[in-house]
Amino acid sequence: MTAPHWPAMMKKATASAYVDMSEAAFLREVALGNMPASVVVGGREHWAKSAIDAAIARLTGTEDVPDYRKELRSRYGQAA
Repeated sequence: MTAPHWPAMMKKATASAYVDMSEAAFLREVALGNMPASVVVGGREHWAKSAIDAAIARLTGTEDVPDYRKELRSRYGQAA
C-alpha cells in the first residue's frame, strides 16, 4: 500500500482528511488556534500542508525548539 499524495495547498475536505478529522472538527481546531488559518488562493480557502505540519509538531511537542527554549520549558512549563 502506498501513502497518498498530499498537495502543498489543500481545500477544507483534503486538509481535514490529512489530519484525520471531520471537517467540522477541523474547523473547530482552526477556531481554537490549534490548526492554522486558511489562506485564499484562487478565490477559495486553502490550508498550507507545511503550516498544518508545524501545528501538529507544536501540539505534539516534536517541533524543532532551540535549546534555550527547551531549558525554559523544563523550568517553567509549556508557556515559556
